Amino acid sequence: MHRVITLGLHHDHVWGNLEELSALAATGRVELVGAADADAELLVKYRERFSGETSESYDELLGREGITAAYVFANNRLGEDLVVKACERGLHCLVEKPMAATLAGAERMLAAARANGVRLMVNWPFAWWPQLRHGICMAQAGELGQVWQVRYRAAHQGPVELGCSRQFCEWLYDAELNGAGALMDYCCYGAVLADVILGRPESVTGVRVSTGLKPDLSLEDNAILVLKYPNALATTEASWTQIGKLTSYSTTIYGSAGTVHIEPDHGGRILHATAEHPDGIELTVPPQPEHLQNASAHFLAVIEDASLAIHPLCDAEHGRNAQWVLEEGIRTTV
Repeated sequence: MHRVITLGLHHDHVWGNLEELSALAATGRVELVGAADADAELLVKYRERFSGETSESYDELLGREGITAAYVFANNRLGEDLVVKACERGLHCLVEKPMAATLAGAERMLAAARANGVRLMVNWPFAWWPQLRHGICMAQAGELGQVWQVRYRAAHQGPVELGCSRQFCEWLYDAELNGAGALMDYCCYGAVLADVILGRPESVTGVRVSTGLKPDLSLEDNAILVLKYPNALATTEASWTQIGKLTSYSTTIYGSAGTVHIEPDHGGRILHATAEHPDGIELTVPPQPEHLQNASAHFLAVIEDASLAIHPLCDAEHGRNAQWVLEEGIRTTV
């Protein structure tokens, strides 16, 4: 049985992941030992919903005996240090996207995991959409011919407008703790997707804009990164001002022999256009392994079986490469 601690509760994605882990605890494969966060309100919320103890000290929880793994759901900057500490204690780690606030932090995390022989997995929520994984497999298998563009757009009206918690918004709107604004929060998805399909680009150009629609926000609320390859390009878009869900979280992969358009969320379609079917036909996604059902199922599977590969989207090396793209996007902002 793996005994798991949670370091940080101020990333709102933590609650869904803890629900997954709690469901797995019923199988006897895993135990929720407890959670740590400096915010007392979040610790109360944890105790109301999950088992285990709580602490305001990350180090105190890390020092517990018999711990084998850690969930890290802190702000991007703090998460860098917590993952390194956990890896140095021999703990397998799941950290929420985009892995870190900085490239240097991502590299420290990756090095710590390798040096201590533990698994480090980055949770990207879109990795659990079967239709997206299928589209990636099609591209990698050559079914689309030469892939010449990957496009992803992540957008909503803004964290506050979306109903994110006060604790989450406080650090999302802090460039030091987040790494940037909408660029770090949402361009990260397309960055890792492009790295998995196309690899490292020759160059990255970033465009960051503050629309003025959020007068109290000092960071960019919209951004686009353009990744240039020898014979291809990728675009990753982010918005904290978009009204409605039209175009949000959609993926398109363009190849010389076909195009796939992938709708978001569970139940979204994957449409395949070819010369014979220019308007596209809906594809049936093959049955998926149980360990790819969600982040917790996959994390538990890969720490139980060292021979099982972490899905490429969640592999820490791809996460580090995505961080390089983000940092280049910030550095080259025009």
